[in-house]
Amino acid sequence: MTKLKLEKDYRRFLDPTTLAKIGNLELIARLVVEGFLVGLHKSPYHGFSVEFAEYRQYNPGDPPKSIDWKVYARTDKFFVKEYEEETNLKAYILLDKSGSMGFSYGGRITKLEYGRFLAAALAYLMIKQKDAVGLLTFDEKPDTVVPASMTRVQFMELLKILDKTRCSNKTHINTTFPALAERIKRRGLIILISDLLDEPENIVSALKQFRHRKNEVIVFHILDPVEINFDFNEELQLLDLERNKLMSVQPWLIREDYQKAAKKFFNELKYRCRELGVDYNLMTTDIPFDMALIAYLHKRQRLY
Repeated sequence: MTKLKLEKDYRRFLDPTTLAKIGNLELIARLVVEGFLVGLHKSPYHGFSVEFAEYRQYNPGDPPKSIDWKVYARTDKFFVKEYEEETNLKAYILLDKSGSMGFSYGGRITKLEYGRFLAAALAYLMIKQKDAVGLLTFDEKPDTVVPASMTRVQFMELLKILDKTRCSNKTHINTTFPALAERIKRRGLIILISDLLDEPENIVSALKQFRHRKNEVIVFHILDPVEINFDFNEELQLLDLERNKLMSVQPWLIREDYQKAAKKFFNELKYRCRELGVDYNLMTTDIPFDMALIAYLHKRQRLY
């Protein structure tokens, strides 16, 4: 198989719709990360390929037996495998499982499915980097907690929880986050995956709970594309997934106002997050996962 063919094969496993057909969350995580790494050396971000604790570039004088030939086959570059001690980074992934995360349109995966795949891939990538990663799920209150660890046993437990995670109740971010923050005893990196369907002031106030405890924070704001462009052409019956209320809407009458309000909301969130020192990333459920992994690596690189 040629290198170009290999790269194309792996590239399709960064696509959310393709991944949804696989089913096995461990396999999904591995395919996303390995596909990402295969393409990384061809991208403008190729410098990240030497950031992993497990590898460094080969230098003259290194014993040839230390070369990882599998990596060479993928990248056409020489890397030496290293076995370093655990890094100082401890990360927690916070995954929103509230009712609104169950929304999807046009055959795309739900926001929760996208969030689960992203959480699994990030956890797999962090384990490869010898970082510790944990998981907290939440809706109107904190739910399941997997303590941060870099062991495979703990990683498999994290995947098991993700695989069972389903949408449930309403979200109360401004009351839930203080409780989540209390559960994280050691400061580190907080990775929030949510549709953030709340007032900006409530979201910012909640994020402050983590920043006040000296945590670094990166936000992945997950939405279906139609929640941004409101690109419907027929009269709709919209169901509020958290309050179970139905309303009739003629989208062409309100589309322009909706888009303006949505843009204002996103801009305010981005600005307020920047003020707090929080990395904000707006993602839609049709965006390949490499964009999120690049955002994470940017954050990771700035921490050390």
